[in-house]
Amino acid sequence: MLNSIEFPKPVLISVNGVQLEVFEAGRENAGKPIVLCHGWPEHAFSWRHQMAALAAVGYHVIVPNQRGYGNSSRPAEVTDYDIEHLSGDLIALLDYYGYKDATFVGHDWGAMVVWGLTLLHPDRVNKVINLSLPYQERGEKPWIELMEELLGGDYYFVHFNRQPGVADTVLDNNTFRFLRNLYRKNEPLKQPEPGMMMINLANAEAPLGEPLMSDSELAVFVSAFEASGFTGSINWYRNLDRNWRLLASVNPIIQHPALMIYGDRDMIPKFEKLKEFVPNARVVNLDCGHWIQQEKPEETNQAILRWLKQQDSN
Repeated sequence: MLNSIEFPKPVLISVNGVQLEVFEAGRENAGKPIVLCHGWPEHAFSWRHQMAALAAVGYHVIVPNQRGYGNSSRPAEVTDYDIEHLSGDLIALLDYYGYKDATFVGHDWGAMVVWGLTLLHPDRVNKVINLSLPYQERGEKPWIELMEELLGGDYYFVHFNRQPGVADTVLDNNTFRFLRNLYRKNEPLKQPEPGMMMINLANAEAPLGEPLMSDSELAVFVSAFEASGFTGSINWYRNLDRNWRLLASVNPIIQHPALMIYGDRDMIPKFEKLKEFVPNARVVNLDCGHWIQQEKPEETNQAILRWLKQQDSN
């Protein structure tokens, strides 16, 4: 199925009590690992434009389908998707390859995991590159509780937690339509509709804007979620308040060199206090929406490669 562009065949690797489906490039560059972590509702295939570019400049590129996705394990317990488990999978992956540390790159939820991983296991991370989702400040209230107050019960993070199984069923029953309607670019600005955004997308007859990818590329995502269903991946959201508690005693400051790439048309707001929590962060803004590395692959690659080169010369 992964045939619309040159994409490596996966291997299944047993780590941390689960099996992860892992795609690699640049194995000949052993010793210089970079791990790419996808978001929701994505797949390792979302990094297809970055893998060869990173391998070409000397990286061993490791791209897992994280737990709940693709052909990786989908544990039944909701708590098996908390930040300790998700970051533990990545640490175990480093151990499997015999690496002390690596550069970690995350997009969307993958960025959330990379921030959390860096807080929990700072010695296993040498550099951080995150797209779309900036560092999330841990305030006095758990995240879902805060979102419910500010954004209401229909906000999809809150809905996933307060109405377990409802959205999962709608997305499972409308997988193609949901993903087709979600993966768009250059969408016209419009007023938010009432109701839950992801359910609305799954039920919408016609997509807005332009398709982000070709039909054969979209088919990779559709076939993966038709096989796996959405519950495992949505369970990541169901651990936000648990993660808030798990991070209570962790030093919140990340001293690692970090690159934050924003899409100027992304719905996710930029974090004004990024430098307070990540003092060595450099920020790049691209003229695109949420799906940064797929919408602007060349510009994303240039930003990443330029920054990595600067770090290597420091």
